[in-house]
Amino acid sequence: MNVTDNTDLIDTDTVNSEVPVSEESTSGAHSEAQASSESPSLDQLEREGDIAADYIEEFLDICDLDGDIDIDARNGRAYLSVNAADADNLRLLSKPDTVTALQELTRLAVQNQTGVFSRLILDIGGSRDAREAELHGLVTVAIERIEGGAASAALPPMSSYERKLVHDIVSARGFVSESEGEGATRHTVITAA
Repeated sequence: MNVTDNTDLIDTDTVNSEVPVSEESTSGAHSEAQASSESPSLDQLEREGDIAADYIEEFLDICDLDGDIDIDARNGRAYLSVNAADADNLRLLSKPDTVTALQELTRLAVQNQTGVFSRLILDIGGSRDAREAELHGLVTVAIERIEGGAASAALPPMSSYERKLVHDIVSARGFVSESEGEGATRHTVITAA
């Protein structure tokens, strides 16, 4: 990652690196611009959610795991939440790499049936809320560095969805942020307003 000399890099290890992550990745030929320029209809999102729920339900059956699946459509995306009465039941599936991989597989299953790239978001066992809490922590550390005299602070690379959350958090705290870099190195840099 290219970071200017006057920019402090915030490392995820300084906050809580074991918090579950459910990242949105940018898939090969589908750039961020392509994905955000198309707004699917509510019917399309509901269809995506139904296909994804069927896929996840079959996956849970194969793994012999119990889970309740909730489908929602908001902000131009289908959201799937998988929860269980026994939190340990989904503990392994809610790990960062597992959620990311399962989200990508689910998107591919949806795309295979619809013929359209899916931007669905998958949450397993509260991984979305946990990741948002981690992002709040990263922003707090960055702001503390800026208030301590740093010109700016760069967060580690993250998905477009997570960068959007960071921009919202930073703005609410009265600071300014912008995304820099390309592809897998795209990250957010925070500065004073």
